[in-house]
Amino acid sequence: MAGRLDGVSVLIVDDDADVREAMETALQSEGAATRSVADGNAAVAAVQEAPPDLVVLDMMLPGRSGFLVLEKIKGKEDSPAVIMLTANEGRRHQAYAEQLGVDRYLLKPVPLEKLISTALELVDAEDEADDDAAGKDKQ
Repeated sequence: MAGRLDGVSVLIVDDDADVREAMETALQSEGAATRSVADGNAAVAAVQEAPPDLVVLDMMLPGRSGFLVLEKIKGKEDSPAVIMLTANEGRRHQAYAEQLGVDRYLLKPVPLEKLISTALELVDAEDEADDDAAGKDKQ
């Protein structure tokens, strides 16, 4: 049986090993190819080495905050989609993340099914955008 995220590469960035493992297991069960790192600097390096389709990014990270990671990896034409996860309910943080280009902002604890459905939304939206661009190229 094909997974709903077959062919999608996902980078998981969280300093909590248990959280990373749970997200990896859930995303892999849907067919995603996952990699994970525990700090912001490793996240930036991983995106530069092999850009994923999607980044699941914790806001509070050692080395470099989620906001600083977001600044580095968004804003280019081929930037990956980013889901930011945080326990911080402050509206200012969400507004700042959106200003930096975050695609979705979810409050922890995030049910794994919610994470998967959000990932599916973003991947489907990206596929539609790619199809639209391909259609314009043919005209």
